[in-house]
Amino acid sequence: MGSRLFRRLAGLMVVPVLVAGLVMAAPQPAQAASGGRIGGGSFRSAPSMPRSYGGGGGGYRGSYGGGYGGGYRGGGMGFPFIVPIFGFGGGGLFGFLILMAVAGVVVNALRGGGGGGGPALGGSGSDLAYNPRPDGPVAIAQIQVGLLASARDLQDDLRRLAGSSDTSSSSGLQRVLQETSLSLLRHPDLWVYANGEVGQVPFASAESTFNRLSMQERSKLERELTANVAGRRFSEPATVAPGASDAASDFIVVTLLVASRQRLAIKGARSAEDLRDSLQKLGALGADDLLALEVIWQPEGAGEVLSTEQVITAYPDLQHL
Repeated sequence: MGSRLFRRLAGLMVVPVLVAGLVMAAPQPAQAASGGRIGGGSFRSAPSMPRSYGGGGGGYRGSYGGGYGGGYRGGGMGFPFIVPIFGFGGGGLFGFLILMAVAGVVVNALRGGGGGGGPALGGSGSDLAYNPRPDGPVAIAQIQVGLLASARDLQDDLRRLAGSSDTSSSSGLQRVLQETSLSLLRHPDLWVYANGEVGQVPFASAESTFNRLSMQERSKLERELTANVAGRRFSEPATVAPGASDAASDFIVVTLLVASRQRLAIKGARSAEDLRDSLQKLGALGADDLLALEVIWQPEGAGEVLSTEQVITAYPDLQHL
């Protein structure tokens, strides 16, 4: 009885500690620029049998960003389950959000009691093992690239994707992921900053974790001028920003946020070689394994750029390549 009470009290202490750390780690707001967004997916469409998805690349069921089709069915969990997988950028806000999501599942399990074990977490991105259960662990990866502002072709590519892609289907999202990865791979001479992180969370907290990460990145935008999310398109005419330039100190930042039911053996982005390898592997992810995708870029306004100060303040985890 005493042991069970201790476990419950200790579990309840996890969230306040993590919240305090999250507040301390959150970046300070910077002067925002406009941006664009392409995304979609659903965590309600997990297959009932491993790798047998009834048609391969069919449309997602349920609205993007909605709730679950049912609760987590993994039973109660002990404290070894809390171990997070921190990314290659030193943990950062990405790591805190994943740890928060896992802690929430742990606290709920402790409150509800019960035995059994959920899927274990731990190791590096290359250790994320595929779990055939439909409610098994979900791998979430985030790659961010800061390019010189002269990479205007990249912005044009993203606008075209936003205007032509079917973001209501898994095959359409896979095309967005592949084309975005290719566009980034075609500009290695313009890469200046990058960060790559990967984590693994229980299915029950995957959607909330993904949405929190998406909201964190979207909050860095002053407004979204171009969007194509879950089949809904929006485009606002972009006006030329006053005093904009393509100076060597001005940048464009692209964020790739991916949720997958398959392992993501990416190397992160500590170097240009690691970034190239990570982009190639993300671009090769199959439609059947892709649960959700967000592509967010900043800025989007015609002639608009980010200064070095804006990049460093809004994206503190970026590392110079």
